[in-house]
Amino acid sequence: MGLLVKRSFSLAGHRTSVALEAEFWAVLAELAAREGVTLSALVMQVDAARDPTRPLASALRLRALRDGR
Repeated sequence: MGLLVKRSFSLAGHRTSVALEAEFWAVLAELAAREGVTLSALVMQVDAARDPTRPLASALRLRALRDGR
């Protein structure tokens, strides 16, 4: 895996940053395109559905592994 890439999003009215490996961002971008939503919208969906005790970065990695490629 490569270095972490940090991206910022507005979630629930506040800005937050998420750092993931570039490979995970690529899979998430493909998932978003497949679902016809923006990457930001996909991140918001994952954020809304995750267990609040799980970090957003972990939830995004799990989504990429579960539904990617």
